[in-house]
Amino acid sequence: MELIWSGLVEAFKMIIQLDNEVLQITLLTLKVCFISTFISTLIGLPAGMVLAFKNFAGKQLLLLIVHAGMGLPPVVAGLWVTMFLWRSGPLGDLQWLFTPQAIVAAQVVVSLPIIISLTYSAFKKIDYALILQIKSLGPTTVQKVYLYIKEARFGIMAAIMAGLGRVLAEVGAAMMVGGNLRGETRILTTAMVMEVSRGNFHIALALSFILMAIALIITFILLHLQQRRFTP
Repeated sequence: MELIWSGLVEAFKMIIQLDNEVLQITLLTLKVCFISTFISTLIGLPAGMVLAFKNFAGKQLLLLIVHAGMGLPPVVAGLWVTMFLWRSGPLGDLQWLFTPQAIVAAQVVVSLPIIISLTYSAFKKIDYALILQIKSLGPTTVQKVYLYIKEARFGIMAAIMAGLGRVLAEVGAAMMVGGNLRGETRILTTAMVMEVSRGNFHIALALSFILMAIALIITFILLHLQQRRFTP
């Protein structure tokens, strides 16, 4: 209990004193998590819609891969991203390894299957009678997509929150492709691992409180948007 209390006190000290390193780590964490979640949503939302409403060869196999990808271990994702970004790898010329871009790429790999799978489920839950009613009105493609998204909005927001939660908590892939370099690729989760390895449990606890506070605030905002944005 004393350890938890000292961690909480340390967290308040870091926030009040605006510790430069903690501030830089927190901002980088937010940056890579928002970018990776945005990219995953940009790809995952239309992909989930296509899987829900279109029939094509290989669809069942693709669904199997996507659903299985929800449980993809982060270190496996990190390994594959590392091999692709390695100097002799297919994307080695980009020189992204041990940069924030590499962390974003790894986080997209782990969050994309979650967003595709959950948006697919959200669209599949739309009442079939409602789908027929929408089609009977003869809407344009844009209008049809808007109505489908509106009907599946709660599931879509849940998918985005789940994807964001996954990248906020991710550490294995980020550590592998980012290297946890001070001032360059260190984020809250990798910093916590490092502090624990050094025996600085109070600092690791302080960082964990900051991360949990961020997750709580973001979830509150997304839930607020979920309740208000589409309300007629």
